[in-house]
Amino acid sequence: MIKKIIISSIVFYQKVISPLKPKSCRFYPSCSEYAKLSIEKYGVLVGGIKAFKRIIKCHPFHPGGYDPV
Repeated sequence: MIKKIIISSIVFYQKVISPLKPKSCRFYPSCSEYAKLSIEKYGVLVGGIKAFKRIIKCHPFHPGGYDPV
């Protein structure tokens, strides 16, 4: 139940909020897609921790690039 709510929130962000912002993602897949895939694969707790670590890496001094789940 919680997993569906979180994934639905991420999908809402991807479809409604993200298109309003300029493209600035340093990674492929994007952080929101990474979070969605990570939570689907590992569950809310472990997937959430992985997504949090990924978001922490998102800053101008990190080179970014391909970073699969």
